Amino acid sequence: METLRDILDAAARGVFPPADGGTTVVPQACHRDAGVLSFTAHSVVFTDEDPAWVHATLRGLDCDALAATLNPRFLTAFLDRTGRRSETVDAMLVGDPLPGGPPLALREIEDVDHPRIAYARRRRDGIRAWTTTGGVLLTGRGVGGRLEVSVEVDEDVRHRGLGRALVTAARHLVEEPLWAQVSPGNARSMRAFQAAGYRPVGAEAVLLAPVGARGSAEDAGVAE
Repeated sequence: METLRDILDAAARGVFPPADGGTTVVPQACHRDAGVLSFTAHSVVFTDEDPAWVHATLRGLDCDALAATLNPRFLTAFLDRTGRRSETVDAMLVGDPLPGGPPLALREIEDVDHPRIAYARRRRDGIRAWTTTGGVLLTGRGVGGRLEVSVEVDEDVRHRGLGRALVTAARHLVEEPLWAQVSPGNARSMRAFQAAGYRPVGAEAVLLAPVGARGSAEDAGVAE
């Protein structure tokens, strides 16, 4: 059976599940993250729940089958069954590593109590963070053990290209594909990532374990 990480690694190479209208169910990579990945005409549900429940629930929806896994009724049923929480449906983007050092002066943050790091540690493992004037850049292991990036730009320096510079710099700091989760409504962020060479590959809804629940990617052996 393919694992969640196998599917993500293939997607980063441009190899996607068959566009057959189907849904593949695979186990979670760790307790923290369950959810849905939606590719062109194929979805992947990663959960430790019974796959028969997933397929039966999807069949019971009155909607386009291609949209079923991200339909609010399915996501609500998924949340209710698992007792998890979720915030939004994001676009998935991925960028390849770039050679050389980042074209931006960055200073690595060692303070694990930094508020941005503390927030990121609830969602990712192996967090690393860098700061530059007006912004913060973070990487860490998230869904399926993939390497993910996020940035934060101070309000008073926005609209100057710093977000694009940060997400470009991130590609110079890694040696494997780098993933980003971006709300489709956040047009500013979407434009910054695409201008920096990140490619849209699908959509996802991540269901997080309740706050305080044990389990991480490190527990599953997929940390850095």
